[in-house]
Amino acid sequence: MKITALKTVVVNAEMRNWVFVKVETDQAGLYGWGEASLEWKTRAVVGAVEDFAPMVVGEDPTRIEHLYQKLYRQSFWRMGVIGMSAISAIEQACWDITGKWLGVPVYKLLGGAVRDRVRMYTHLGGGDMKSVYETFDPEPLIDLARQVVERGYTAVKVVFVPYSEPLMGADTVKRFAALMERLRLSLGSGIDIMIDFHGRTYPAMAIAYINAIEEYRPYFCEEPVPPENVDALAQVRAAVRVPIATGERLVTRHGFREVFEKGACHVIQPDLCHCGGLLEGKKIAAMAEAYMMGVAPHNPLGPVANAVALHFALSTPNFLIQEDMLTDVPWRWEVVEHALETKDGHWLPVERPGLGIEVNEKAAARHPFRQEVIHATTIRAADGAVLDW
Repeated sequence: MKITALKTVVVNAEMRNWVFVKVETDQAGLYGWGEASLEWKTRAVVGAVEDFAPMVVGEDPTRIEHLYQKLYRQSFWRMGVIGMSAISAIEQACWDITGKWLGVPVYKLLGGAVRDRVRMYTHLGGGDMKSVYETFDPEPLIDLARQVVERGYTAVKVVFVPYSEPLMGADTVKRFAALMERLRLSLGSGIDIMIDFHGRTYPAMAIAYINAIEEYRPYFCEEPVPPENVDALAQVRAAVRVPIATGERLVTRHGFREVFEKGACHVIQPDLCHCGGLLEGKKIAAMAEAYMMGVAPHNPLGPVANAVALHFALSTPNFLIQEDMLTDVPWRWEVVEHALETKDGHWLPVERPGLGIEVNEKAAARHPFRQEVIHATTIRAADGAVLDW
């Protein structure tokens, strides 16, 4: 069996463009799908997939480790998130092909199931960007969180950390803590609450914010500082008693190495559409297991990514909980047909061969590429300086 072509299918899903990658083979009707969605870098990722095509056409798609090594190492220039997103999707598609060829679901090729179901959490407001990233008022915050719980979830992620300068005043910390207090009292102690800092703070403010909400027991605080400085993250982790998570903006096991060695978090969050794919994600998780860290993969992306995440979670011992964004657009499952089943805030195992999904290319064509809103350029300090969003 040989790879004959790589094809990209771009679908505009309002808040982001999904980038699906199809790996075709010389076996009639045998092909695989992966996902390389990367906000605001759609054209670059599509170009990277095209650049990789000459390196994989003619290769055996079941030699997955070999293909990864070839794409990663023989590119010479080490890949950042754009190149690694392209590699991730190609790698995922090869797992899909291999599972279909052998007639088994991918998780059985990754060691088999270590759990019977996969716990999920989601964001507020589905695909509405302001609801996800800017819920700074208590009434809509509580209302949207209750809607999530009513849909069966037992955990919810909120993003109400203020856009912050390196130091902020006492009133800002008090308002933040008051929001968490209202949310905890509304949802009760039986619902886990994750707070995504979105890299908006430097260490002093991250520590102040987290210590102010410790009594309300967040499940974890995510990416409290930007990813460039692992020592800054370790400083936060050492100064607070709330679990710390990070990793969505790191790629490959090499990008995670320093985080592990410095004990800079409790939970890692690789994104399987960016970090290098399923096998690289498994290697990252194995390293985390050696350092007694849990894994809560990042995934606010499209439906192919959902399927990939399910197979990873089913087969990974130190997995904790899986992010999803299933209500971003109402036609999500028209574009990607699937066998995924949810119950009581969990995904259940699938038994279809491969990833268990199929992209409907005709339906996808009804939602062509469109430039996303570049939300981040609007985030400024009072004096007009650019802040992390």
